[in-house]
Amino acid sequence: MPELSSNPTEIFSDSGAAVAGPSGMAEVIAADMALAQTPGERRRRRKGKGVLFWLALAWIVLITFCAVFADFLPFVRSYSKIYPAFKQPPSTEYWFGTDKIGHDIFARCIYGARLSLAIAGSAAVLGLLFGAIFGLTAGYYRRKADTVISTGVDIMLAFPPLILLLSITGFAGASARNVILALAILSVPPLTRIVRANTLVYSQREFVLAAKSLGARDRRILVREVLPNIIPAMLTFALTLMAVLIIAEGALAFLGQSVPPPIPTWGKLVAEGQQDLGTAWWISLMPAAMMFVTILSFNIMGDVVAKRFDIREGVG
Repeated sequence: MPELSSNPTEIFSDSGAAVAGPSGMAEVIAADMALAQTPGERRRRRKGKGVLFWLALAWIVLITFCAVFADFLPFVRSYSKIYPAFKQPPSTEYWFGTDKIGHDIFARCIYGARLSLAIAGSAAVLGLLFGAIFGLTAGYYRRKADTVISTGVDIMLAFPPLILLLSITGFAGASARNVILALAILSVPPLTRIVRANTLVYSQREFVLAAKSLGARDRRILVREVLPNIIPAMLTFALTLMAVLIIAEGALAFLGQSVPPPIPTWGKLVAEGQQDLGTAWWISLMPAAMMFVTILSFNIMGDVVAKRFDIREGVG
């Protein structure tokens, strides 16, 4: 039970921390209710989250496998072949139906997954690489390095993301390389902030101070002591970042600023059917549904990993 203090507006939680006011009372009551949960209830909650995580992981593995090995799978047709069936709804022969030209939408969704996931994954890797370099430098050395990098990050974050993407692809041209570059630039500032915030914390820990006192070089401290401790936070953000980058690439493709034909992406497939939503809804809905499930899966995995490592958003 919470202990009362001499101040009627102040109470103490079971941990002994003082919390003031009615809102503090509510927080303590909620904390006590959480502590009062039986082990069975906690196991059921963890099991529910575990099931969602494994379902999400299974979907990501499945869609990635199909996208990578689409050329060898017997149930995936050619994405460019025209069949004698125009605007045919989903059926046993054409699982996702056909478009107004006669393309198999299921095949185009699978090949679109290959390109969409490849673009988002490549941009995420580049963002992680440069975000880690800038964040570690700013958080460890501080002073001028921190000022310069943080100012640059603030400037980048001040730009509306879609305007920034359209500016880069409009200036450099719409191609897979330029889209990856644009998305990587978009992902570096938030990653830099997360890495910097975690580096500020771990650079003051005892094991880092001990390594400094023993004469270890900065590079060794950053790589061997600091970086392994911030990898969980980077992994968590990378999963969520994949979902954001898929959406961003889809937006560019919808506006005609992504990879040019004939190779499809999910966003391009959605855009192709926008004029036929009333008569052939499956042309846009099927790739949109596949994109939605993939984005949801990445978000679920990121949320579970964040709770597993007790990672809080909005740090720094």
